[in-house]
Amino acid sequence: MSTPPSVPLSVYQFEIYGKGLGGERPVLPTTYEGMRARAETQLTAETYGYVAGGAGEERTMDANREAFDRVRLVPRMLGEVGVRDLSTTILGTTLNAPILLGPVGVLSIVHPEGELAVARAANATGVTHVLSNAASTTIEDVAAATPDAPRWFQLYPPNDPEVRRSLVARAEAAGNEAIVVTLDTLTMPWRPRDLQNAYLPFLLGEGIANYTSDPAFRAKLEKTPEEDPQAAIGMWAMTFPNPGMSWDDLAALRSETSLPLLVKGILHPDDARRAVELGVDGIVVSNHGGRQVDGSVGALDQLPSIVAAVPESVPVLIDSGVRTGSDVLKALALGAKAVLVARPWVWGLALEGQAGVEQVVRSLLADFDLSLAMCGLSSVAEVGPDAIVPRP
Repeated sequence: MSTPPSVPLSVYQFEIYGKGLGGERPVLPTTYEGMRARAETQLTAETYGYVAGGAGEERTMDANREAFDRVRLVPRMLGEVGVRDLSTTILGTTLNAPILLGPVGVLSIVHPEGELAVARAANATGVTHVLSNAASTTIEDVAAATPDAPRWFQLYPPNDPEVRRSLVARAEAAGNEAIVVTLDTLTMPWRPRDLQNAYLPFLLGEGIANYTSDPAFRAKLEKTPEEDPQAAIGMWAMTFPNPGMSWDDLAALRSETSLPLLVKGILHPDDARRAVELGVDGIVVSNHGGRQVDGSVGALDQLPSIVAAVPESVPVLIDSGVRTGSDVLKALALGAKAVLVARPWVWGLALEGQAGVEQVVRSLLADFDLSLAMCGLSSVAEVGPDAIVPRP
């Protein structure tokens, strides 16, 4: 459901202005900070803290934004940008713009429709949705809600190989076009906001639907999750952590699927090289939005060295700190093939469900389209290092 190049994604701004003539305004604030602030007033302290928070003193979250602020765009004039092509293809998936909805778990805590609302918004806007396996909705139900837009599946590799293989097989059967393996969350980090609230939603049965619906997981229970939900939660707590995962385990996972495989959480060039040597198809540079290690490097700071470390045929994507269309353009100029965005659309979901996600997505697409044009570029393929300079 990609928007044809002849209909620029930036037309969304004129839809907003046009509705304004009739007295209508966007359902959500049009800035990230505005959405975050409104969400803080509407969500419970536990839910808001879980979404907004990061590891430790949250210095890594600051580092992500500081990294984007250190890069400046250099607009060029008269680039003949009347017709723009934002589309790109990554590992066989055609994107209407180099923007994906990154994986976020336990969405039922922010909105009752959770992942289904996000899936429907992705379907309506034509963007690729990366479903978290820590979801409140099953792989199969999300697939049914996204018949027209590409889907990827994100995997936290459990410590049980049978459950891992079953989740991967289900992702394949449901029509996902790639699997994104998150490597930076092999155990729970120290998150003071959640600790202060004594709140971990998984222990309340939220975000474990792909486990409780999984045949390999269910076979290990004496009673079904429906009969004994607490036992199922306990089994999840024993299955999810995987601090002993090794490169050999990643190699085994690579052999278990024919789908393109990306690894997420890479911040060091040597790790990127090792993953590619094992047959991984793509890299996602990420510090998990600052949620895993306090005082970590900003993801954008590490992007150029990781791009340089892998063959040109291996796409490098990035998440962590992406907020605006100019952020997307900066990431592309530093070598990323696409970005994953998360917290902005989560706030949209929390405030207005599917409509909120759609507004966030369409706004980001329009902002990127305009940023591209204003910098004198007519396609994603034209974006290169000459579009940026370091901040003085």
